[in-house]
This record gives sequence, C-alpha cells and structure tokens, in this order.
Amino acid sequence: MKISDIFETKSKTVFSFEVFPPKRTSPIESVYGKLEEICALKPDFISVTYGAGGSGEKNRTCEIASKIKNDFKVEAVAHLTCVNSSKEDIDRNLVQFKECNINNILALRGDIVEGIEPKKEFMYASDLCKYIKTQGDFDIAGACYPEVHGEAENEVEDVLNLRKKIDAGAQHLISQLFFDNSAYYRFIERTKIAGINVPIEAGIMPVTNKKQIERMVSMCGASLPAKFAKIMQKYDTKPEALRDAGIAYAVEQIVDLIANGVDGIHLYTMNSPYVARKITEAVSKLL
Repeated sequence: MKISDIFETKSKTVFSFEVFPPKRTSPIESVYGKLEEICALKPDFISVTYGAGGSGEKNRTCEIASKIKNDFKVEAVAHLTCVNSSKEDIDRNLVQFKECNINNILALRGDIVEGIEPKKEFMYASDLCKYIKTQGDFDIAGACYPEVHGEAENEVEDVLNLRKKIDAGAQHLISQLFFDNSAYYRFIERTKIAGINVPIEAGIMPVTNKKQIERMVSMCGASLPAKFAKIMQKYDTKPEALRDAGIAYAVEQIVDLIANGVDGIHLYTMNSPYVARKITEAVSKLL
C-alpha cells in the first residue's frame, strides 16, 4: 500500500515508526528480533534510514524494509539519500526497491560530509523527488524542519525550498524531531501560507539518555524547552528514570499534537521495542 493512500483512507491519526539498519560491522540479522517486536505493535508503516551496501551488495535499507513488509507484514518506507550518489547509484537502489516490493521512498539530500565532494547530479532532495517520479510508480515522501533547516537563511527561504519538494513530487512530509510543540504549530502555519497542503507527520524522539539528546541537538539544532531541560538535569545520573521521563515527555507531546489535529506521528524508536511499546500503549486509544 502507498503511504499517501493510508493518509487518505484512515479516519484517525496516522502512527508510524522509524528504525535503522545495524552498523556494517554487525550482521543484518542482529536487528531482526527487535524488528519483529516493533512490527508486532502494528504501526501504520515503518521507515528505514539509509544504509548503503558494499560493492555489488543490496543496500541494508532495502533488506530491512523488505523484512518488515514481506515477512512481518507492515508497510515499509525506504530512506534514500542523494548528495553523495551518482545517477547509477540511485538507479541501482530503485531497482532493488522494486525487486523487494518496496514502493514507498523518503527522498533526502543527505549530509554533506567534510572532505567528500558531492556528486553534483542530485544536489537537493527536490532533484531526487523529481527523478524518482520518472522511474516508476513510487510514493514519495519528503523531510521538513519545524525549526528551519540549518542551511536556510530564514523561515521564508526554508518553506519555499519545501514547496519545491512538493512541486517535484513529494506527496507527504515527515518532520525532523522537535521538543517544543509550539514550534511545530508555527511551522504548520507557514506551510499553509505557502500553499503546502500535503499531510505532515510530526517526528517525535523519546530521549532515553543524555548523550543521545546532546548528539541529536548538535546535529539538527532542535531547541530545548525549559521543562525538558529540567527533566534532563534532574535525572542526569539515573538512567532508568531519565528513560521513563523521556518517554513520558514524548507521550505528553503526542497527546497534545493529536488533540490539535496533527496528520500523523512518526516515532523515532531508536530500534528499542521497549520505547515503542510503552508509547504505543499510552496513546493507542487516541489513534
């Protein structure tokens, strides 16, 4: 099933997860047990972050997405990045997706890595969206940034760039993580003004340890509300308490978002069945 069809046919809030492949040094089977537990929660779909394969190998995103869809019977979305990929790389990935019955793709630019020259063929996610649209009957999702993409000059430029993704073929959007719902609501207002009318899922990451949040904030620039900062400070030396407080904070965010009519919730599970289960149990009656 295409994700755009899920948004069209489901009467309540769409609820989905994100997972990631294991490191290349670990066998891919090492995550299958956790995936099976996560899939048993029956989200509307699960997205799989991008993990390239070696020379001649199937990429790990495709392998994980195939396992989720074809074995565990949950719809899957494969992430695909482009800034460090040639047209041949993208074509090879698309062929693999088709072979594995994966027809939902989250089109991303990907990070520009210091010391690695971008390939130039797909400099922006909008370029990738436009190309994928010509290569088969794929459902295309795009990413969005409630607190503005780090490379955009301002909110106006950011939302205009987002509009380019929609015009290029993105049919729905998944947001970067955020901890302040008011920032998300302001972002939604900007998208409406820009004429962006596709479904937008709110990306929620339950913070389960201090290093995790420090890493994510440095990468994406999400602001930390005072309430959230106090939770981190209070439970800094109590790992289990911090984990459960992080889950509680995420649940509070989700309840508020659903009450305000959010199109969907995309939960960054960090491959943790415990986190996914606790949050699903807490919000399931609202979905």
